[in-house]
Amino acid sequence: MKRIIMLAAACAVALPAFAFAQTVATVNGKSITQKNVDEFVKLLVTQGATDSPQLRDQVKEELINRQIFVQAAEKEGVAKEASVQTEIELARQGILVRALMNDYLAKHPVTDAQVQAQYDLLKQQQAGKLEYDVSHILVKDEKTADDLLAQIKADPKKFADLAKKNSQDPGSAGNGGDLGWAPATNYVPTFADAVTKLKKGEMVDKPVQTQYGWHIIKVNDTRAVQFPPIDQVKPQIQEMLRQQVLADYQKKLHDAAKIK
Repeated sequence: MKRIIMLAAACAVALPAFAFAQTVATVNGKSITQKNVDEFVKLLVTQGATDSPQLRDQVKEELINRQIFVQAAEKEGVAKEASVQTEIELARQGILVRALMNDYLAKHPVTDAQVQAQYDLLKQQQAGKLEYDVSHILVKDEKTADDLLAQIKADPKKFADLAKKNSQDPGSAGNGGDLGWAPATNYVPTFADAVTKLKKGEMVDKPVQTQYGWHIIKVNDTRAVQFPPIDQVKPQIQEMLRQQVLADYQKKLHDAAKIK
């Protein structure tokens, strides 16, 4: 009999110990479980965090604080306010939309073949296009630009020195006005138009005005566009294609909806 009593006592202790092992904390009687912690950590890991004891301690503390504040909000009746209910519903909708999109992408992944096809198309579109090695001098008024242009025409070797002394473009003045290699599309329209009309070694006949001021523009050299290898742009192409997949899916759902 004594042995049975001892066994019963052991079982009575073991059951609460098991329950306690599943409950990492309680807040005013409300349990926070290991599963709650695990799911929160899993969510953070998908967002780039690294699972670690420190992260789990932080998650546990966060869940405790949230429970404290949620209980206080419910006690004060905050949760029943119309504006709060609206925010809760909008948050719920946002979560569901994001989950739907992630689920659709998981079921319709972008393939390597699609990436290659898009890469080939983009590369073909760039065929025959040029990049320009451009230098410029930027000043605020036309008269100053005219004076500098006259000095450069008289002695083209002065371009770099005059750019260093007079250009108000901080990004290029120190380099003698050199902007480096870029396609013309990198520049504002009027500047780009002037660049594309110049050949290697040529300079504009008169200053070009943009929203930044007045420019003296010189094309130092030209070359065919250097299209990067696929490995360098694969992530960007994948993301572009994923966004297109989602846009098509959203349009399909919208078109199928009965909207009155």
